[in-house]
Amino acid sequence: MVLARSDRLIVGSATVLTIAAGVLNYSGSAHVATFIFSGLALAALAALVGRSVEQVADRLGSGATGVVQSALGNLPELFVCIFALREGLVRVVEAAIIGSILSNALLVLGLAFAVGGLKHGRQPFDADRARTLVALLILAVAALLVPSLASYVHSPAAPHERALSIIASIVLLAVFAMSVPSSMRRTDDEAATPEHAAGTLWPVPIAIGALAVTGSLAAFVSDWFVAALRPSLDSLHVSQAFAGLVIVAIAGNAVENVVGIQLAYRGRSDHAVSVILNSPLQIALVLAPVLVLLSPVIGGTAFTLAFPPLLVTTVVASVLAVSFVIIDGEYDWLEGAALIGLYTVIAASFWWG
Repeated sequence: MVLARSDRLIVGSATVLTIAAGVLNYSGSAHVATFIFSGLALAALAALVGRSVEQVADRLGSGATGVVQSALGNLPELFVCIFALREGLVRVVEAAIIGSILSNALLVLGLAFAVGGLKHGRQPFDADRARTLVALLILAVAALLVPSLASYVHSPAAPHERALSIIASIVLLAVFAMSVPSSMRRTDDEAATPEHAAGTLWPVPIAIGALAVTGSLAAFVSDWFVAALRPSLDSLHVSQAFAGLVIVAIAGNAVENVVGIQLAYRGRSDHAVSVILNSPLQIALVLAPVLVLLSPVIGGTAFTLAFPPLLVTTVVASVLAVSFVIIDGEYDWLEGAALIGLYTVIAASFWWG
């Protein structure tokens, strides 16, 4: 198969930037340089994943595309959190988990709506699927935060937050397993009028292989990014709370950040909304529960679902805001701007720690 010129450019950029980031990391060069090149490499890899996702979307439909892409896109976040827990950085992990939900539900969805709305005008999307995803997200966030509420009100369950977190994690993982078959199902409209990505159509094995390889490389680059993060923050005088909520969350989810916006720009609203909403849903249903169950095994500090009050308040407000925005099954650029504005205010509140 001969790749189109644009595809070759994306592959070449991702390769060069990944190699440069690896050389800087393993040579012990300046941390800020490693930090910058790792971030650029993540963006290039995300663009390559975006191209691969478009190819997969032509065969599988928007629901399956969202599940597959979000699963691969969240791998860097999982590795980052595991490494941080081994170093005892529990507060960074807490902020990164909530920040991942916020950045995808507000910032990325807002940017996708703004870009798609400005280019194509008011855009419809599969409202039923979006409402199902948001309903699951509301329920997941509620279950995720019950241990936090038990701690705040000093209920009899408060001294047993570890056991309560394990119970909640098992329930959340079970709900995710039950949600996968319906999420993977193609709609009648998708089966009748399949979309086609622009340019050369890749064979299915190459499209799936590209997703797997780039997802794995993004995990390695994310590790280099985080390794350079702390010394870079010291040099730049940025708080760890802001770093976890904003910088680590956005870097760890760079794949979804680029893919969702690319799909919206091309007018593929169903795929864009599915990819973006599946990511925070998988953070709540899978990543956080997995960290609770894995933390005793990987060493370091045990992780529970008892989050600080401000994190709890912001994530609940954000999920409710998203539910109101998607309820009518259409979006425009102004709704996107409103979501971006809410994210900016929340991020600013953590700037001082």
